[in-house]
Amino acid sequence: MCKAVLRSVGQQRVLLFENRSFRAFIGESGVSSHKTEGDHATPVGTLPFRRILYRADRVARPVSSAGLPVEPIAPNDGWCDDPSHPEYNRAVTLPHPASCERMWRDDDAYDLCVVLGWNDMPPVPSAGSAIFFHLPPKRGVTEGCIAVDESDLRYLLENGVTEIVVEHP
Repeated sequence: MCKAVLRSVGQQRVLLFENRSFRAFIGESGVSSHKTEGDHATPVGTLPFRRILYRADRVARPVSSAGLPVEPIAPNDGWCDDPSHPEYNRAVTLPHPASCERMWRDDDAYDLCVVLGWNDMPPVPSAGSAIFFHLPPKRGVTEGCIAVDESDLRYLLENGVTEIVVEHP
């Protein structure tokens, strides 16, 4: 397993891997050891990579030297973020009766997206959902995910990274 480390350096966040550092974006509320649904915080801990999703109509298929599953995103793909629903923190097909995040977005944030292992074995209601490693949103902060530029994300995948350790500042 190859890991990258998310660290605070002053007011900046950087993702460290081998002898390189990459500018990273995190949740608007910073990092938290007590992640809850909707708090806009990035959870502290080890976040293993589960699978890679991508918009085949916008970007080239990513390469994972670690052999992670790679799947294209479809227009009806979603992620359940409703803590009261049995499919909480799971991929779902839209339309869906519960509150869900759309994976097929108008912006490019999820054009390349790694599903991170947070609160998924099994999901605990309200402990946080839809924690991804993706491209930077235009706002410059995420809703709790980790984001890096596309070339950096591809470099990390091509070089076998399989988890991110989020350090508490």
